[in-house]
Amino acid sequence: MKKKVIIGLFIVAFILFSINGEFRESTGSTVNFGWFSLVPPVVSIILAFISKDVIISLFLGVFAGAFVLHLADGSILYAFIQSFLSIVDYSLSSLADPWNAGIILQVLTIGGLIALMTKMGGAKAVANALSKKAKGPISAQIITWILGILLFFDDYANSLIVGPVMRPVTDEKKVSREKLSFIVDATAAPIAGIALISTWVGYEVGLIKDGYEAIGQEVNAYSIFVETIPYRFYNILMLLFVLCTAVFLKEFGPMLTAERRARKYDQTNKEEINPAASKEMEEMEPAEGVHLSIWNAIIPIATLIVFAIVGFYVNGYNAILAGENTAIINLLKENPYSFTAIQEAFGASDASIVLFQAALFASIVAMFMGVSQKTFTWGQAVETWINGMKSLIITGAILLLAWSLSGVINDLGTAQFLVSLLSDSMPAFLLPSIIFILGSIISFATGTSYGTMGILMPLAIPLAAALSPNPEFIVISAGAVLSGAIFGDHCSPISDTTILSSMGAGVNHMDHVRTQLPYALLVGMITVLFGFIPVGLGIPIWIVLPVSMVVIILSVQLFGKSIDEEANDLEFIKSKEDLK
Repeated sequence: MKKKVIIGLFIVAFILFSINGEFRESTGSTVNFGWFSLVPPVVSIILAFISKDVIISLFLGVFAGAFVLHLADGSILYAFIQSFLSIVDYSLSSLADPWNAGIILQVLTIGGLIALMTKMGGAKAVANALSKKAKGPISAQIITWILGILLFFDDYANSLIVGPVMRPVTDEKKVSREKLSFIVDATAAPIAGIALISTWVGYEVGLIKDGYEAIGQEVNAYSIFVETIPYRFYNILMLLFVLCTAVFLKEFGPMLTAERRARKYDQTNKEEINPAASKEMEEMEPAEGVHLSIWNAIIPIATLIVFAIVGFYVNGYNAILAGENTAIINLLKENPYSFTAIQEAFGASDASIVLFQAALFASIVAMFMGVSQKTFTWGQAVETWINGMKSLIITGAILLLAWSLSGVINDLGTAQFLVSLLSDSMPAFLLPSIIFILGSIISFATGTSYGTMGILMPLAIPLAAALSPNPEFIVISAGAVLSGAIFGDHCSPISDTTILSSMGAGVNHMDHVRTQLPYALLVGMITVLFGFIPVGLGIPIWIVLPVSMVVIILSVQLFGKSIDEEANDLEFIKSKEDLK
């Protein structure tokens, strides 16, 4: 109730503020909304902090922006009514865009494919096969890390599969459950966010496309997405950090205490206080009595990847031939399979359509496999597929609202106002770092990467374009949005993947947050100091990325302490008390 009151007071304050004075300057048919153009993102961000609900925050952000737009043309009552109608209009126009529709279909279809593979026991079979290779704490952690990377296509699937499968193995090898949950969490969103094919790609690509359209540029958004990958410092450095701590067997902070405790005490009887998402766990379980086979995962995923690669080429090839660039057309006709030709074809392809087609075809293959193995009937296969799609409906809702927010921001001229406000006052080299930090704060407060990306991307790309004429600078800034959103989400105690990771590993949720946070903050700090600031200054990525990776390795060696070293008695006493 208190939360609702705060939200209501905030909305009332906003309305009173809106009608309390002049918020526009009319010059002919042009309306300059000035500071009021910031209303949609500010409302979304502030409400995200208050409500911790990205759906409500984005919805009210769109409403607030529409209210400002219509208040310029009529009374308060008129603006209030039209604002609700505008939300529908923005949503319909977003969904009517073939690109956006393709992205939503792609995301939902991949969710259905994941459900089919899970019911056939494919994902669990792969995990079981890898777990048998564990010989000690080092190999157990590395195998958990590898398994997390192999489940690149979805962060939820990663969190819900890797933890439960590897928990008996890491218990046996005396790896703490806190460390297990950290590895699971650190290979969920970070790898899904940079994977070329995943449930994240469509959303990220769609936001990039909208951002470039805001500055009047028509680009192949998927190609831009690929270009941002080297600049996704947090994702890359966190994956390396996890590997280093496993190989060197060095930890620091609360994780060191947890690991030393695990080496000395039996943790198999620890109480698992993680009721959250139990429904999702049940849905991720294979069908009863199914024979676990790794091919039930390998074949559908391989089908998805191969069909997508072929589809990118064919779709792009046809698009180029239908165009007017004679030089590229001649290149494709004369050397269709050269590296340059393939690169051009991939760049011209429609990723939303191709990935949807690939996921649909892979789903049909998975259905045939499941039916032929008598895992389920055709009716059950379709039902499983649809249930998998249902699990990602919330993603579709966030997509629509994020696109709608982007639309109202564009109509208000928010980006143009920020450009005029900041282009002469902010050093260009600091923009990627500021974007990363702001994204981290929003994501931490809301517990979601998606909403943060939707709020910041429409603002970051126009700002970057105004501050620097270098196209690479825009790519860096887009990468900062995507990296910052994942960093904050990784730290946040209310993040879905944080909750699912602790639950899957069988560890107290706040113990997971407490042990993981120092690691995430260290990698985040290195991301800014040795990643975004240097590339903002113009240092080439081929220098910055290796240097930042070396810093990660040295940090583990410098700050980490060997787990095998005897801890002081006080540490063990406290650890023993934790077990009670």
